[in-house]
Amino acid sequence: MKLYLKFLSIHFRSAMTYRASFFLSCLGHLLITTNVFLSVVFLLDRFDAIGGYTLPQLSLCYSVILAATSLAECFGRGFDAFTRILAQAQFDRIMVRPRPLFFQVLCQDMKPTMLARVLQAAVMLVWAVPSGAVAWTPWKALTLALMILCGSGLFFGLALVNAGICFFTLEHVEALNIFVDGPREYGKYPFGIYGRPVLMVLTFLVPLALVQHWPLQYLFDRGPAWYGLLPIASLLFLIPCFLLWRLGVRHYCSTGS
Repeated sequence: MKLYLKFLSIHFRSAMTYRASFFLSCLGHLLITTNVFLSVVFLLDRFDAIGGYTLPQLSLCYSVILAATSLAECFGRGFDAFTRILAQAQFDRIMVRPRPLFFQVLCQDMKPTMLARVLQAAVMLVWAVPSGAVAWTPWKALTLALMILCGSGLFFGLALVNAGICFFTLEHVEALNIFVDGPREYGKYPFGIYGRPVLMVLTFLVPLALVQHWPLQYLFDRGPAWYGLLPIASLLFLIPCFLLWRLGVRHYCSTGS
């Protein structure tokens, strides 16, 4: 843990070397995600609700996805950018160092500018929580925290899948961006609004709905209390993600360069 915090400090100090560039990058990330949610605000300015969901409820929904994706991209950037590590033969150097491969790749790269989006998600939550969208209880507050934390773990797992596939393709599979980057766009609505087939895919294949749609039903008093436990169940998805990573490592062949 001490070594990880050391790497974390190095990446943050590196990002702050050019402070103007850092803050402009943060502003750019904020403008992108703000623009995504503004489309919801303008739509609800004309209609009272979408699929029965009000603006405070949709704000809560989107803030969960925004915080989860941003945390995963900030601290799991090493796996998200793994194709560059392979292309530049950096993985050969990683393999001869006396530290676990997983840990080294994790610390290889971080993206502190993503914390600007985490801040935006926090602001949206501060507005949505007291708005009356949810009749809060201690268990519901815990469910909200689990949605964000388990969601970030789930998106980290998707980055791990992308990295594992890179051992065989040398490039990211663009189709996976539907689940990795796409939720920042279509996650502004509960996934159930897109129809039952999409909801089933996002429940049983890539369990994004377990950290968004189903727990939200409990928060909004539309489903039973056990829906609040589903974010924990979503972490089972990390098992095949890690196994794919291990499979890729075993099949890695050095470039020789």
